[in-house]
Amino acid sequence: MKTYLGADHAGFWLKEKLKKSIKGLIDMSPEYDEKDDYPIISAKLAKKVAKEKTKGILVCGSGAGVAIAANKIKGIRAVPAFDTYEATMSRQHNDANIICLRARKFPAKKAIMLAKLWLKTQFSKEERHVRRIKQIRELEN
Repeated sequence: MKTYLGADHAGFWLKEKLKKSIKGLIDMSPEYDEKDDYPIISAKLAKKVAKEKTKGILVCGSGAGVAIAANKIKGIRAVPAFDTYEATMSRQHNDANIICLRARKFPAKKAIMLAKLWLKTQFSKEERHVRRIKQIRELEN
């Protein structure tokens, strides 16, 4: 499955570490730009993820801004994940398709570990979780 990767200026350094640590990521923000805005890269990546029904990793200073922006795109369930519980549950129960990581005041090793865990965790497909994802899709309409 394709996995897109993107970051704003604050998350660029962590994005580069993720790219080196997780093979096959498709970089949507290959150039550093200190004047970039996270909503632009978030929307660009989220539209690809929604259209292709794949996954994405977004990074900004806090992880919150990219999540807010990505969730404006229909079909996206972007979640900030700062521990193993959030990373696992967001995939198993919410079928999250974008993980949002923070670059500031957060260890790169932990972010890489969370991204790898999130990528390998499967959606449970339990009836109650499928039902809830359907309800989320109905909210988008």
